[in-house]
Amino acid sequence: MTNYQKELDKLIESIPEGEVPTLLLHACCAPCSSYCLEYLSNYFSITLYFYNPNIYPESEYALRADEARRFISEMTFKHPVTFLEGKFDPRDFYDCVKGYEQEKEGGERCFRCYRLRLENTAKLAREMGFDYFTTTLSISPLKRAEKINEIGEELGEIYSVKHLPSDFKKKNGYKRSTELSKEYGLYRQDYCGCVFSIRDK
Repeated sequence: MTNYQKELDKLIESIPEGEVPTLLLHACCAPCSSYCLEYLSNYFSITLYFYNPNIYPESEYALRADEARRFISEMTFKHPVTFLEGKFDPRDFYDCVKGYEQEKEGGERCFRCYRLRLENTAKLAREMGFDYFTTTLSISPLKRAEKINEIGEELGEIYSVKHLPSDFKKKNGYKRSTELSKEYGLYRQDYCGCVFSIRDK
């Protein structure tokens, strides 16, 4: 099995001294973004991309987007971090998972949701000329880094933009995200995001 953290370590080591590549980082929420930004902003100029049409209800979506924006405004980073909000249209999510509504949390429905958000990120990364794209999703102990990276690598080839390998739960990343959440008073939700994850929690 691939160790994606080691792959990321090797990639970071290969960055020429003085260069700061650009990264479009898909974010699911502020707590998951916190450690990822603290870590990656040492090496990349980052745009945090909040694209999550899966989140239910809309008030929850707005709360998570606002918290991600607030965190960026309050934390200090070595290299620039900016915020970009994507289009919120829940129909994109429901169309994507049609026929998989009864799947258990962590199964094929979730994989299709990962792909929806990662594909949108990859397309935008190509359009805007980013050097890399990736997602904060792999920080969750409940999400399979192998599947997330498999999807990201496939999309990187399709859209001709480099996918940044990741397993952000490594190096105590998840633990650090909980510490940063406490430090900045971040809202921590108790379900992944969609109406089905509320049902299954």
